[in-house]
Amino acid sequence: MKRQVVLIVLLGSFVGLTIWITSIGQLGIYRTFTYGDILTCTKDHLNMVFIAVLIGTAIGVPAGILITRPRFTKLIPTVLGGANIGQSIPSLALIAIMAPLIGFGLKAAIVALFIYGLLPILRNSYAAMRSIDPAMIEAARGMGMTRRQILRKIEFPLARPIIIAGIRISTVITVGTAELAVLVGGKGLGRITLTGVFARQPLLILQGAAPTAALAIGLGFMIVSIERWMTPRGLKVKA
Repeated sequence: MKRQVVLIVLLGSFVGLTIWITSIGQLGIYRTFTYGDILTCTKDHLNMVFIAVLIGTAIGVPAGILITRPRFTKLIPTVLGGANIGQSIPSLALIAIMAPLIGFGLKAAIVALFIYGLLPILRNSYAAMRSIDPAMIEAARGMGMTRRQILRKIEFPLARPIIIAGIRISTVITVGTAELAVLVGGKGLGRITLTGVFARQPLLILQGAAPTAALAIGLGFMIVSIERWMTPRGLKVKA
């Protein structure tokens, strides 16, 4: 409960800061961005984050589950090592590398965001499946359940909270990293922040950074709520 209160206070603070800066209108020779600009940039930001995280989930979750299967355990160092390399590269450098390889624009930004946000999803999916008690799997086999039934009715429900936690971490990372997408022709709230940097106007920087922080907090809170709603009552752990 305390955690929720803190998150709500932080969310309200960032939203209030954005509204206050926007209402100022004029900062010396510069004008603040309008509410319409902020909404458009927020929509573009969410679009990039949603696509990148969706691709990361579609690839990371199946891959994390696959490498726990006996026939594919040899791929664990390769798969996890490859994903780890992607996140070990500084985010700005990774986004800059994508531009000459793919071209400037939305595609380069999304590919970079996908690579940078893949590791938490992949690693949590792998860890979640490995954390399941083998005795439960053996009991399910003794009851005559097939491999597919065990995965669908036993393994995945038990692993789901940890997998969703990985998706939440990836989403929050991607929201912040997406600020840099504007440097390779992407859109989003980074446009406002970068304008403030070039103009050397702290309030303009905050006008882009504050809604980005609010977005990360809001999406993280939403994913946690979805995870709690999807978790069966018997698997919930009381804090």
